[in-house]
Amino acid sequence: MAEEKKLPDEPVQLEIFRKSYPDVSFESFYNEEKNDWLVKISAPIFPDKEEKKQTELWWADGRLLPEDELENKNEYWKLIYQYSKLKDPQEMNAEEIEEVRNFSSSKSRQTSQGTPMFFFDFLYAAKSKVIIEDHIAYSTFLGKPTKIHERIKTPLLNVEKRILKLANDDLEIDEFIKNLKSADAYNWRVIEGTGGRKSFHSYGIAVDLIPKRLYGKAIFWSWTRDKNPKNWMLTPLEKRWMPPQKVIDIFEDEGFIWGGNWIIFDNMHFEYHPEILKGR
Repeated sequence: MAEEKKLPDEPVQLEIFRKSYPDVSFESFYNEEKNDWLVKISAPIFPDKEEKKQTELWWADGRLLPEDELENKNEYWKLIYQYSKLKDPQEMNAEEIEEVRNFSSSKSRQTSQGTPMFFFDFLYAAKSKVIIEDHIAYSTFLGKPTKIHERIKTPLLNVEKRILKLANDDLEIDEFIKNLKSADAYNWRVIEGTGGRKSFHSYGIAVDLIPKRLYGKAIFWSWTRDKNPKNWMLTPLEKRWMPPQKVIDIFEDEGFIWGGNWIIFDNMHFEYHPEILKGR
């Protein structure tokens, strides 16, 4: 009898998605013709409700793409990428500095790879502003009104509770809260200079913590570039506005990545991506 052909092992990162979104089902089926895994995804239409929605996406080396986008696979980043502390600009060499300049250029931002949004469009019902707004909840964060996607209501509440508890005995945390001007989340918009890619603010899963005073420090790469077009990326870390490290740690514990760790830094910005943090 001929030996049964052994299938490849399921991509290990699929298990990271299962752990990151425990109420979402990910079933995988290997397709020999495409040499790829078809992932059948099922999720609640509304949290804590029984009614489900389904979609099918191809693994595509960790991009989760619809079939008609497989030929364009290389136009997208992988959904789980290396997330780590930003390198101190004082340690960057000339080649690295030039890479950042090129990466942040208008041409690069319009033509370079982008995040494949298909999984997030499905999970957060974000294919249109009309549809997603059925899932946007009015809330508050550290006393500031905000609008968020209903799926992140619990993790953001956990963040708030932990920060408030620390503030009882930590002057730095208390001062951070008192200096907070707003906590802006849901805003249906595209990312400036990218040729139309949606921001994760459009999904209601990104929160900008904007202080009342910056004390002369840089907070966002693009605003800094306006003042220092050539060397904005060399702004020393001590001259960038930072939330307290304990606040960053709490956000990360609850599944939010921090934009201050990006090369094109966005130090006010936190974004719900437990799959990235669990994939470290």
